[in-house]
Amino acid sequence: MATMNLVQAVNSGLKCAMADDKSVVVLGEDVAIDGGVFRASDGLLKQFGRNRVIDTPLAESGIVGVSIGMAVAGLRPVPEIQFSGFLYMAFGQLVNHAARIRSRSRGAFTCPVVIRTPYGGGIRALEHHSESMEAVFAHVPGIKVVIPSSPYDAKGLLLSAIKGDDPVVFMEPSRLYRAVKEDVPENSYTVPIGKANVVKEGSQVTVISWGSMLQQAKLALGHTDVDCELIDIRTLKPLDTDTIIASVKKTGRCVVVQEAPRSGGFASEIIAVINDRALLSLKAPVARVTGFDTGFPLYRLEDHYLPSVERIVASIEAVANY
Repeated sequence: MATMNLVQAVNSGLKCAMADDKSVVVLGEDVAIDGGVFRASDGLLKQFGRNRVIDTPLAESGIVGVSIGMAVAGLRPVPEIQFSGFLYMAFGQLVNHAARIRSRSRGAFTCPVVIRTPYGGGIRALEHHSESMEAVFAHVPGIKVVIPSSPYDAKGLLLSAIKGDDPVVFMEPSRLYRAVKEDVPENSYTVPIGKANVVKEGSQVTVISWGSMLQQAKLALGHTDVDCELIDIRTLKPLDTDTIIASVKKTGRCVVVQEAPRSGGFASEIIAVINDRALLSLKAPVARVTGFDTGFPLYRLEDHYLPSVERIVASIEAVANY
């Protein structure tokens, strides 16, 4: 075991994957010589060489397009997009090719590409570096969407994604890169994709979140007397609906916390699932704590935009006292 923060865990996961499988390659802007914008690929060039750790031009469509070609040809590419706001330039490649290759070829080809990208606010960056648009990618059939909230999960989920045969958008909350540390095995291990984590058991209110907001929700639980069950969904797609429904049926109340704008966010999908499968168990309407329906603000308003401990606590207590 070693004590790691989230970016160190990602780095360790990449090293393990590349050591275990020679078909794994890493590519992206500044990932080789500089080790990536957050240093997630630091040391990989020295250990694995320039044929497996590749600096690319500043062209996200090209990075993802080349990675899809590599994957179809038998490699397991792990491209890095420096910030999720730049992944839109490769959206056509994702939707039209990566997501469809298996069905288009009737199973003759797979596309085991894992697109890593930092996402979300909280680091005082610009708007295109701080967005939380995970619901956009979760809407695309054929693509898995994974968002870790801890160093242990980051490494285990990344290794699971790389070992799989499906395209994965692996979104890393930049706010947590160096904010949380925990013991992480130095060897290879996996965390299953599609299985939520019950972080804390409780009886009165189910609180559901992911990414950096999971840590905010965890802090909020220490500021209320309501006995909450905290669920980290970890993978938006596939979504572990069974764990969610079992918890809501037990507590009868639910709060969903997301960083993204309110309208059309993934919280809405979770609430729809609850209404479909546990409506008669609800003792109060399901509440959402979210960002706002605006572009991500600059420095001065960033803390106001992001769901705070105070906002989460207020929502939990309102649902509990409904």
